[in-house]
Amino acid sequence: MSPSSLAPALTTAIAERAKTWYLSLDDEQRRRVIAPFDSPDAHEFTYLPGPRPGLSLAEMSERQQLLAMKVLESGLSSTGADVARSIMQLESTLREIEREQGDSAFEGRDPQYYWFRLLGVPDDLSPWAVHVGGHHLCLHFTIAENHVAGTPQFFGANPAVVPSGPQAGLQTLPQEEKLARELLATLATDQREQAIVSPEAPADIATRRDPVADIGLVPRGLRYEHLDTGQQRLFQRLIRHYLGRLRHDLASTAWRALVDEGLGEVSFAWAGSTEPRSPHYYAVAGQSFLLEYDCVQDGANHVHTVWRDVRSDWGIDVLARHHASALH
Repeated sequence: MSPSSLAPALTTAIAERAKTWYLSLDDEQRRRVIAPFDSPDAHEFTYLPGPRPGLSLAEMSERQQLLAMKVLESGLSSTGADVARSIMQLESTLREIEREQGDSAFEGRDPQYYWFRLLGVPDDLSPWAVHVGGHHLCLHFTIAENHVAGTPQFFGANPAVVPSGPQAGLQTLPQEEKLARELLATLATDQREQAIVSPEAPADIATRRDPVADIGLVPRGLRYEHLDTGQQRLFQRLIRHYLGRLRHDLASTAWRALVDEGLGEVSFAWAGSTEPRSPHYYAVAGQSFLLEYDCVQDGANHVHTVWRDVRSDWGIDVLARHHASALH
């Protein structure tokens, strides 16, 4: 089963919102926003700070910003949309932290430094995509013939927990850590020996910024089939939490695809300390998909999370279906 969803109502809604936003732009903005679907940089995947192709929120009017965010929210669940907005707003917090530390990087922190881009024209005839990217946020939705693909997907947070000020204690990605620790806490000694693959956490996610994710880079640990029923339920909750950043229909289809492929060999691997607020990392890996979580930088207060699926990243399965249909 394909991880991407047949969702006619959703594809129509995304297209309508994308068109409304596009029509709100002036000629110069439109030239910057739209690019051919097969542009050489169409699969650029980065979560680092810095400019991207497209148009940033900072270069839009207030109305254009609201319309752009409607496009972003189209493919996300309410939870996913809230987290995306929180990641953007966290740039203001990071700006103040770095300013106080005398770090000149603060000048590049801005909640409006997120770039929106359309690849192809939103219509029912040809494949197209919407890409949103900036520091710690990378979202890509590919649409063709009423099918939607929602990976690759990156969410990050710095600081992971706001250390001081009016928002002290705010944690932007709490469930990603909480659910993994709950699973880890249930493991028996022999299970922990399989799950904990290293006493040291890697400096970052293994797949980094590669346009094509190499699942072979991700460590393998304790397999789903070696968990008891309660542990399996916890493992499922962890996986479905990542998938649940997308709209329910997209998340449900992605989950069914994982189940159809088989959960037995899906593994959970932990590296680093098991103590809170210490450097740690975990990975969930199956035959075709991976989830990675890393919290090492800035005193283990800087989180990176990613969801990749080699069957549907950049809409590979959507495009294959489209081309097969075109041949007939």
